[in-house]
Amino acid sequence: MRSMKLWKTFNIQKREDISYYDTSGDFEAERFALHLNQLITEEMTRQGKEGVMFLCIGTDRSTGDSFGPLVGHKLRLNRLKRAAVIGTLDRPVHAMNLELYTRYIRMHYPDYVVVAIDASVGSPDHVGFATLGRGALQPGLGVAKELEAIGDISITGIVGGCGGYDPVMLQSVRLSMVMKMADCICESIFLVERFWENAAII
Repeated sequence: MRSMKLWKTFNIQKREDISYYDTSGDFEAERFALHLNQLITEEMTRQGKEGVMFLCIGTDRSTGDSFGPLVGHKLRLNRLKRAAVIGTLDRPVHAMNLELYTRYIRMHYPDYVVVAIDASVGSPDHVGFATLGRGALQPGLGVAKELEAIGDISITGIVGGCGGYDPVMLQSVRLSMVMKMADCICESIFLVERFWENAAII
């Protein structure tokens, strides 16, 4: 029963057609970018929304849960122009303030498709993989509580196996692996922005 509870708390919820991408091997940034762009375009059309936000969830206080803030930091550092970014190393979005940011987004960004980005746990053979899918994710990798599902599209970086909740495991995740995942995801997001720029020119 405990493992089922952990799966519900830590793993992805309300997601459809999840695809896995190996960031430790031959990561295909363009394939990921094309898939992400397709999901964003479909959601914008379906919901009649006009903007895109990358909501990067996690905390820099835990190596295993720093995937989201690292992505947000890199997106801001390289000046992503055509989308909003919330959640960075300097201003992380985590368990203690997620509800506040959720209200803020609903109030100030009601016409934006939200792409939620967070660390997750999964099967041991998927550690080091990134996932991409339509639907909300359930944050809460680094805390022993359930948080509100969030996002129209979700990206996760799998940093550990789901055999048990162990804060020591989160602290012992190699930063190099988390950085590699963050680099791969950011490379793909910048490709998506290039797609948008080319479409605007045409």
